[in-house]
Parts: sequence; structure tokens; C-alpha cells
Amino acid sequence: MTSHVLILCTHNSARSVLGEGMLNHWAARLGKDVQAHSAGSAPSGRVNPLAIQALANAGIDARGYRSKSWDEFTRPGAPPLSVVITVCDSAAAEQCPVFLGGSRGQPVKVHWGYPDPSNAEGGDDGQRRAFELTRQAIGYRMLQLLALPLESSDRGALEAALAEIGNS
Repeated sequence: MTSHVLILCTHNSARSVLGEGMLNHWAARLGKDVQAHSAGSAPSGRVNPLAIQALANAGIDARGYRSKSWDEFTRPGAPPLSVVITVCDSAAAEQCPVFLGGSRGQPVKVHWGYPDPSNAEGGDDGQRRAFELTRQAIGYRMLQLLALPLESSDRGALEAALAEIGNS
């Protein structure tokens, strides 16, 4: 059964998109039945071109990625979520809606914070570098997530393992 992971950020334009791209990329490469999605509490309506560029530079096709509301994942017919990861502090502090869960009920929620690469100093070069470093950091954590037995772990063990990944 597919494990669906939702990655949240306020605007769904950079960090959450990088997370979606990296998790889907690694899941496909490793033959894992995991599907990543991204959304925002206040979506900007556009994906930051530097996020698309950072994914493309890593060989990841991000065509079709879009900035969307987390409301899409609360509706009937939405994928049953196993895990919800917030990647920016403002989204972590917001009251999340009730998401439809998978076989274990409500999804496990965890916060993995990253600085906003679009606020990096150093002009275009500084921002490109920040997007690339953020993509690498998120990608590393997504590899660690994929090493977990997502569907067979009990809720408490999965929550603890995901929190540990966020602390590393």
C-alpha cells in the first residue's frame, strides 16, 4: 500500500516543493512505494523558479509542480496521508487542518525546519547556492525517511524516528 507523505510550508513555493521533488525522486530510485505531495497554508500561486532549477540541476523533472493549498488534502478523495512534515517555522506554528489518514488513522506529524532559501543574501548567486544547499539537506532527510518501515511501524515508533531525523 502506498505511503503518502505531505510536505507543508506556508507558501508552497520553495522548501515544500524541494521536499516533494526529492522524496519522489529517491522513492522511485529505491523502488519504495511512497508518494510525496506538497502544499501550503497560504499558497503563493507560483513555485519559485530557483526551486525548479535546483531540482532540474539534480536531474529531477519538476514540470507540473504547482503551488497549492493544504485544503486539497482534506477533501474526500484526497490520498490517505501517513506522514505530514512541516518545513518552515511559520507553517509549523499554524493550526493544521484535519487530514485524512491512512491505515493508522490521523497521519504522524513532524517538523523539520529549514531557513527560507529565497531570503538568502548574495544576490542571485547567493540564492541559487541556498536553494541547492536546501535541496541537499532535504534530500538527505528524505533518504532517512525512506529507510523507515513506514507502514509497519507503530505510530509512536514512527513519530520518534521522524523526530530523530529532524534533530540530526
